[in-house]
Amino acid sequence: MASPHVSGSRAGGSPVASSGANAGADRTTPGRIGLPIFVDGMAALIDRHPYDAFIVDLWGVIHDGEQPLPGVIEGLTMLRDAGKVVCLLSNAPRRAETVAARMREIGIDDGLYTHLLTSGEATHTALSDRPDAFHQSLGHRVLHIGPPRDVDTVSAPGLVPVERAADASFVLVTGIDDPDETVADYADVLADAAAHGLPMVCANPDLVVVAGGFRAICAGALATHYESLGGKVAYHGKPHAPVYDLCRSMITRTLAGRGVAAPRILGVGDAFRTDILGAHNAGLDSMLVTGHGIHTGDLGIDADGRPDPVKLEAAIEEFGLRPTLVMPGFRPA
Repeated sequence: MASPHVSGSRAGGSPVASSGANAGADRTTPGRIGLPIFVDGMAALIDRHPYDAFIVDLWGVIHDGEQPLPGVIEGLTMLRDAGKVVCLLSNAPRRAETVAARMREIGIDDGLYTHLLTSGEATHTALSDRPDAFHQSLGHRVLHIGPPRDVDTVSAPGLVPVERAADASFVLVTGIDDPDETVADYADVLADAAAHGLPMVCANPDLVVVAGGFRAICAGALATHYESLGGKVAYHGKPHAPVYDLCRSMITRTLAGRGVAAPRILGVGDAFRTDILGAHNAGLDSMLVTGHGIHTGDLGIDADGRPDPVKLEAAIEEFGLRPTLVMPGFRPA
């Protein structure tokens, strides 16, 4: 298994980086940066952009935590029927089967996608297999910061949960207990862990999530604060390249059986900081989905999910990242 990213880089800055193989392609350019190619829906994506496989975010693209987003079931069905491989990649700090079970509950069946990987699954595997020097050095006494629902990630063989930093050999952060909480609510426990020199494993690099229209902080916000205290953090999940390597391996194995030796892969998501940066780090083309999710309040989204071109260009400038494509929603058209 690939090693995690330890105390990693952040999105942002200049010059603007374009994703993947199409990075040098001509674009419509209302300003000096230029905008990505706009795609109305899945039909146009399949017809005009010959990708073999898709690495697709969940929250803000496939569902909102409570139900599938409009058109998603039909869009996934179109990709499946066109013979495309879909690998769902989520920064959910829970194991893949737990996430798959929740998707089945809200109407997203297993047959609509090919593979599923979560940052929680990658974390659990790393804490079980100890694939590198960092994980081998962690010990087994874990101070877990996160809700009880993340217990499957904490249940790696040999881990001994403890209640105090003084008794721990490392910290595992998976999230917050209550959606109203802020980083300030965890300041004391994080300061105590940093004072004891504990390394941290972050099972969800996201800073925030939008669930049912409500915005809440994620484990990544706590990990970022911990780094500011001088703590060392290993991240499992987007935007760090190792999870994309795992997805690419699954996709390659599937398509090798169909005679596709070098699959063309598109990374899809709603967030510049994780999905678009992650695709860029992995050398993949990327597609920003704008109709729902993290940037809807910033991009001047119209009733059809299309972003305001000026605001989109400003976001590209802010994050220093230009997606290859933009689509209003993961929908048929």
